[in-house]
Amino acid sequence: MFALSACALPTAIVAALPAVADELPVEHYSYSMPLDIARVVSMESIPSVCKVVPLHMVYEDSKGQRHLLEYEVMGSGCVD
Repeated sequence: MFALSACALPTAIVAALPAVADELPVEHYSYSMPLDIARVVSMESIPSVCKVVPLHMVYEDSKGQRHLLEYEVMGSGCVD
């Protein structure tokens, strides 16, 4: 999942999820899932906690359809 968040999603896009996310079914990401992300609409910020947390991203595919993707990331609050 780190590769997805680091490469495909610029940090400038980080924002609160729009209200339209309430209308979309949640798709749960798995590493074998093919993704067709043409444009990121919004995504949640990684919280400052030291554990794996679920995040959500709204994106449009190459056909212009919006999707709500839930994926897991390691929080940014861990200290060495």
